[in-house]
Amino acid sequence: MANLWVGRRAFAVGLLALMIGLVGSFGARAEDSGTLDEAQALLQKAVAEIKAVGKEAAFAKFNSHEGGFIEKDLYVFVFGLDGMTLAHGGNPSMVGRNLAGLKDVDGKPFMQDMMDLAKNAGGGITNYKWLDPKTKKIEAKRSYIVRIDDYFVGVGAYVR
Repeated sequence: MANLWVGRRAFAVGLLALMIGLVGSFGARAEDSGTLDEAQALLQKAVAEIKAVGKEAAFAKFNSHEGGFIEKDLYVFVFGLDGMTLAHGGNPSMVGRNLAGLKDVDGKPFMQDMMDLAKNAGGGITNYKWLDPKTKKIEAKRSYIVRIDDYFVGVGAYVR
């Protein structure tokens, strides 16, 4: 009977620890998500970095987790006006891939939207749906972009 009590107690302690962990993870979730204002600020920081050190040095920083351009779940991306990935803080392995035809889950050609905004207006805002790697759910996302020469720089945030 003592072993049964120990087993139940261990189960209860484990369940309590799991529940505390889940509650803690939900509380941390909001703190780990960048806001729309923070996305815009990170974009301005990235543009200033390009102007200060040049595109090659800046792109290397954008691709690096130690470069200072990944904040919470926000990161800088850079695409050529043709859709070629030049830098991608969220997934540096994307560099060198042309994503011009990329669409969201609803079929919205958001990459083409970004390219058109960059070419025709010098930048702007694009809304689309994307997989949030933290929640594993498709969520609304907004990206802010600015054209510089023959490429554009952007930062996106989930709309909460």
